[in-house]
Amino acid sequence: MSSAKSLLVLAISLSITSVGPALAHAPVQTAATSVDDVQAEATAAASVVDAFHAALERGETDAALTLLADDVLIFEGGGAERSKAEYAQHHLAADAAFSAAAPSIRSRRLARAGADGAWVATESRTTGMFNGRPIDSLSVETMVLRREAGGWRISHIHWSSHAAR
Repeated sequence: MSSAKSLLVLAISLSITSVGPALAHAPVQTAATSVDDVQAEATAAASVVDAFHAALERGETDAALTLLADDVLIFEGGGAERSKAEYAQHHLAADAAFSAAAPSIRSRRLARAGADGAWVATESRTTGMFNGRPIDSLSVETMVLRREAGGWRISHIHWSSHAAR
């Protein structure tokens, strides 16, 4: 099994055993009451996740791409993009436009890291207007990162959202 697949299996296993109940269906909090549990060793990895989102919100797609591993695996809406190049060709521009139009407010974050791998699980609420439609959705995100020569890089993203009720 490749190291990327091994890291993904480890992250999912850890998520299921240690995060599942904490992130399952708790009510979304406001930004003022955000609940963050970021292990000290995971602070730098969580900062990469924040930098990725900030770059998307500013429309700086090249900056966002520098934070992704070349072989990043992105799951969203039942589909998959299997590399940085594929993501750049398909959904990157739309993700940047959406992020600029409908900001997200984090309600919960849990992050853990080891020597060469980290994961960051985030819950948020996204509101705004996009393509003439009002947006009000609850989202969950898992990002798996690995330490590369240039620092932490995002190697896997799993996004899921639904309309707020």
